Amino acid sequence: MRILLDTRPLRESPAFRRLWAGSALSAVGGQMTTFAVALQVYTLTRSSAAVGAVGLAMAVPAIVVGLLGGPLIDAVDRRRLVLAASGALAAVSALFAVQAFADLRQLWPLYLLVAVQSMLNSVNMPARRTFVPRLLAPSSLPAGAALGMLTMHGAVTVGPVLAGAVAAGWGLRACYLIDALSFAAALYGVFRLPPMPPEGGAARPGLRAVGEGLRFIRGHRVIAGAFLADMSATVLGMPFALFPAINAEHFGGRAVTLGLLTAAPAVGGVLGSALSGPVSHVTRQGRAILVAGAVWGVGLAGFGLSRSLWLALALLVLAGTADVISVVFRTAVVQAATPDRYRGRVSAAEYVVGVGCPQLGNFRAGAVGSLTTPAISAVGGGLATVLGAVLVGLAIPAFRRQQADPASRPAT
Repeated sequence: MRILLDTRPLRESPAFRRLWAGSALSAVGGQMTTFAVALQVYTLTRSSAAVGAVGLAMAVPAIVVGLLGGPLIDAVDRRRLVLAASGALAAVSALFAVQAFADLRQLWPLYLLVAVQSMLNSVNMPARRTFVPRLLAPSSLPAGAALGMLTMHGAVTVGPVLAGAVAAGWGLRACYLIDALSFAAALYGVFRLPPMPPEGGAARPGLRAVGEGLRFIRGHRVIAGAFLADMSATVLGMPFALFPAINAEHFGGRAVTLGLLTAAPAVGGVLGSALSGPVSHVTRQGRAILVAGAVWGVGLAGFGLSRSLWLALALLVLAGTADVISVVFRTAVVQAATPDRYRGRVSAAEYVVGVGCPQLGNFRAGAVGSLTTPAISAVGGGLATVLGAVLVGLAIPAFRRQQADPASRPAT
């Protein structure tokens, strides 16, 4: 059985290979802009609250437009939609560079550009996800999801480091320019795709279509279970808001230590992606999601109890590894179970959950940490996550017993 990352999708589908490579380069550019915006806002204001407002400017448009954009994705040629959205995102990155060159000293242009960028991404990202089931065989969907997670976590790890070096040498404007140029790779990967109209009839954009998509998710027990498992893990367990306080109380409060704590889950994500070879051979994917979610919770609870920096980092790496394995299986389950005519709306709902629930989880962690202690919040959140995984499995037996189609499994 393969242990390392399964790269079959890159060999079997040239279209997927181009799409993946373009997305990888663009993701690094996107992380550079995220870094640059936060640093620029802090440089202008010296306020952590102002930096936190960047997240609000991103989350609110993503949630609103994400839900409304799902029916649009199911109504038009998705290839043309992604080309238009990616081109507009490149223009937004160029405008970030323009305001940096102009040395504007106001916050509202940054917040406005972040909001527009978020609105475009809330259509672009879900629409891109609908391509994968059309380009890969069902047996390759878990491997394709693992490659996507490697891209995401790799960009989160590499992008800020690269942005820091570029900003130190050439300024924030260079970070924005690199992001704008990186969209050329993303556009090329999509441009070479064939037309991608929705199969099985196009949806009519509007609130009725949104409701149809939500009813489909609620009525499909396996997909509903996958969503609930993810929501439980993020809302109950997400610990990032606690890192500064735990770092100050238990690990000396140095900036470098905080950086290590912040990077550790992403390192676990890269590790989990790199060692994801066996995922294509797992048939009990619903159970795997629940087990991985419980391991994520155990890692977070252990982190809250730890007073050793290296043990804390190791537990966060474990949690990050479990998280990426859970996401890989959830993505594969949802992609395989969703008819093409609903894929835009289901992908949009996934995007909204992925953006909104971690923010709610961090708010919960911070609020509980303020009422008790940061360590109690981390431990309690981790244990609640384990309990949540158990309850989802008990409440939705069809999800717990879900199995991949044996005919779609790869040969060993």
